[in-house]
Amino acid sequence: MRTDLAIIADLIKPGARVLDLGCGDGELLAHLQENKHVNGYGLEIDPTNITTCINKGVNVIEQNLDAGLQNFADASFDMVVMTETLQSVKAPDRLLHEMLRIGQQCIVTFPNFAYWRCRAHLALRGRMPVSTHLPHSWYNTPNIHLCTFKDFERLCAEQNLNIIERFMVDAGHSTRPLINRFPNFFGAFAFYRLGKETT
Repeated sequence: MRTDLAIIADLIKPGARVLDLGCGDGELLAHLQENKHVNGYGLEIDPTNITTCINKGVNVIEQNLDAGLQNFADASFDMVVMTETLQSVKAPDRLLHEMLRIGQQCIVTFPNFAYWRCRAHLALRGRMPVSTHLPHSWYNTPNIHLCTFKDFERLCAEQNLNIIERFMVDAGHSTRPLINRFPNFFGAFAFYRLGKETT
């Protein structure tokens, strides 16, 4: 299993009700069903991925995340997961609220545009960075809302979203002492576990 998905799997309790937004080929849900006996569903838009999910025995619904999550009732899930998709949706702030409306908690991961390699690429080459964690060119990238860890945490504060847990990793999804000390500079990817709105 992909390293980032293994990290997410460790955060999910056995028997949980899980919704995976942009579930891809269903790798995470298939693992959780087999190893943690979760009751899981995935939302996906790509037909090939949907077929792969079905072949793996993963419950999948064809749905565009930009259309919202109105078809799910409040508190339908224990955990709603969105892996490296936040930066490619039209209204990430609204989607985060929807995730916490239908789920008790949510896990969100995304690449950090303030990662030192991105900064160096822009400073030295004067061009949008293309790297392991941002692999697309500016003209064909699905990413329309690139952000940094600080940007995301400011959004959470402004929207009264409760950050329960966070940790940052390098491009290989490993933790390092320098990342803990200077996360917005040395962290390539973020993992945030969010809870209901603070009062």
